[in-house]
Amino acid sequence: MSRLALAAGTLWYREIVRFYRDRGRVIGALAPPVLFWFIIGSGLQGSFSAPGAAPGAYLQFFFPGTLLLIVLFTAIFSTISIIEDRHQGFLQAVLVAPIPRSSLVLGKLLGGTTLGFLQGLTFLLLTPWTGLHLSAATLPLVLAELWLVSFGLTGLGFWIAWKMDSTQGFHAVMNLFLMPMWILSGSLFPASGAPRWLQWVMAANPVSYAAAALQHGFGLDAGGHLPRLSTCIAVTLAFDAVAFASCAWAAGRSS
Repeated sequence: MSRLALAAGTLWYREIVRFYRDRGRVIGALAPPVLFWFIIGSGLQGSFSAPGAAPGAYLQFFFPGTLLLIVLFTAIFSTISIIEDRHQGFLQAVLVAPIPRSSLVLGKLLGGTTLGFLQGLTFLLLTPWTGLHLSAATLPLVLAELWLVSFGLTGLGFWIAWKMDSTQGFHAVMNLFLMPMWILSGSLFPASGAPRWLQWVMAANPVSYAAAALQHGFGLDAGGHLPRLSTCIAVTLAFDAVAFASCAWAAGRSS
């Protein structure tokens, strides 16, 4: 256990230092979602009415989804380093070290989770200027869900990056797989107004429940259109468990 904790802690610290030493990665993870929130939200502000939000308050409805998008971007930027580490020989050195493979997985996931959580926390500071209100009772819920979904998305990015040999291939999979997961999470448009077949797709998407939990935390469930909060938390925890188990299995079977 001591070797596992030391190795995981070292890899976690390395992820934090590498990320914040590269200003381009910091800006790339935070700036695009903020621009998406402001531009898309402003464009749809007068023509879209979302359940649980006042008429013309699309910027408020879109705020939790943007928070989720920031976590997704940060997870992508943090796990793409796996491909770089493989090319530079660092990953091979870690794999032959006398430490459990699970410590490699845990360290990388905790590093990406911490980065996603901190980036999301930075965006969360804009809440007072959006018209949304976080009470002392709902703030812990938003923070807990932000950490949980950061872990799950980082695990998903890790699993995909572990199978990739080029950053170009990783970005292709991101555009084909990860971004649609966010779009079909209820972050951009509510499931209640979508066609029936699309509602089933959104219900099968685990990211939908993370988005719904965040919307619960911001009080955007006035119409009762969201899944129950307990269901959202349970699905997110299951998503995290499956993501970690898949990453540990992938790392353990590689030669």
